[in-house]
Amino acid sequence: MQEQEHQQQEAGQEKGPRRGTAVWALIITSLAGFMASLDNLVVTTALPSIRKDLGGALEDLEWTVSAYTLTFAVLLMFGAALGDRFGRRRLFTIGLGLFTAASAAAALAPGMGELIAARAAQGVGAAIMMPLTLTLLSATVAPERRGMAFGIWSAVNGLAVATGPLIGGTLTEHFSWQWIFWLNVPIGLLLLPLARLRLNESRGPNSRLDVPGTALASAGLFGIVYALIRGNADGWTSPSVLTGLIAGATLIVAFVAYENRAAHPILPMRLFRNRAFSAVNAASLLMFLGMFGSIFLLSQFMQNVSGYSPMEAGVRMLPWTAMPMIVSPIAGILSDRIGGRPIIAAGLTLQAVGLALFALVVTTDVSYAAQLPALIISGIGMAMYFGPTANVVMSSVRPEEQGIASGANNAFRELGGALGVAILASVFSSQGGYESATRYVDGLVPALWVGAVAVGLAAVAAVLIPRRRKATAAPADAQPQRTLEPVA
Repeated sequence: MQEQEHQQQEAGQEKGPRRGTAVWALIITSLAGFMASLDNLVVTTALPSIRKDLGGALEDLEWTVSAYTLTFAVLLMFGAALGDRFGRRRLFTIGLGLFTAASAAAALAPGMGELIAARAAQGVGAAIMMPLTLTLLSATVAPERRGMAFGIWSAVNGLAVATGPLIGGTLTEHFSWQWIFWLNVPIGLLLLPLARLRLNESRGPNSRLDVPGTALASAGLFGIVYALIRGNADGWTSPSVLTGLIAGATLIVAFVAYENRAAHPILPMRLFRNRAFSAVNAASLLMFLGMFGSIFLLSQFMQNVSGYSPMEAGVRMLPWTAMPMIVSPIAGILSDRIGGRPIIAAGLTLQAVGLALFALVVTTDVSYAAQLPALIISGIGMAMYFGPTANVVMSSVRPEEQGIASGANNAFRELGGALGVAILASVFSSQGGYESATRYVDGLVPALWVGAVAVGLAAVAAVLIPRRRKATAAPADAQPQRTLEPVA
């Protein structure tokens, strides 16, 4: 009996009956992930209304976006570590509760300062709950069905990222900007008791938190993300931006050096010796770099150049943004049968081709019909990436390391998104501007080419993922190493 309990703990599972089902786990984690992903971009189309209502300078408006991105990115791995230490279901509900309360505080904010603080608190809550969604789902779904489950989970999250501007614009246009935050409250209140009753508890094997590693990683990522967000506004050679980049990079190097010696590392560096783990994270960073930056500029193109309202622009983006709901579950099922590598590589290639088509056809008077092929190809490519990627990430590590792996992959995605907006906006501003439709297109075209190249490089990284035969052998090969790890 003691041996069985020990094996159960090694697998990261709590002793006791399974109270949840795969369907409930999929519903709860998908809806929670939808809220966290949605709030990345949902506020962008509401900024003019927020400024009119609450006042504030341009910098204040920028911080309503970046406060969420910063706290979300820098605390993702810490959130995963807390879940492994204190219980993943327990920390998931805490993060969900904080995110829900912060959403209500943002809707009730009487001024810009209070709104920015609430957005930062939203990011903390999202950073705690988001990396735990995949570990909770993985603990419930049978291995042979995880590809399909991750495909559905990824479809919902991908749709949230892509439709953030549409939902924000629609709610702002027909109700008020406060409703982009009120939307989260009833969903969160519904999920809190369901998570407590329907999800199974699980923990990681280590009982200690890596406080020095967490501090180094968080401070380093904060410096880099802060510099990327402020680069366009303050200038890339300004003291604050240069300090953020240099100090952040130095702290990340120190983090890597420390983690190589730590007895209980928050992110074991040996994971990056796994080719699947390294390749899929490189692909994720580059994919979000190209996709996030392109959606950021194209949504503005449809409003500023084509003359659509925020809601009208979002509707016309649906051939791109709705594809994850259709294609991602299919891609997940295919990844169960043939492996994730060919699906991910093909999807990223299609995404790069779609962005290149946009760059070739976009003009000041381009018709919607001319944009449609690029929208459809980009949507199919994005959808093929999401589901299999989650499966590859979770299957590339041991069960007890899935929380850290999920947190790391989400951190790479967030950093890629921040980097993409910064780089593509810099290219845009160096070649064009907002003075006229012609100037906007002059900046948009080279920015889209940069986005296409970034996603093309992501496809190259995906090709480096081992074939399915090698990937499935990894857990067995890794099993003997368990006896070499220090015991807490």
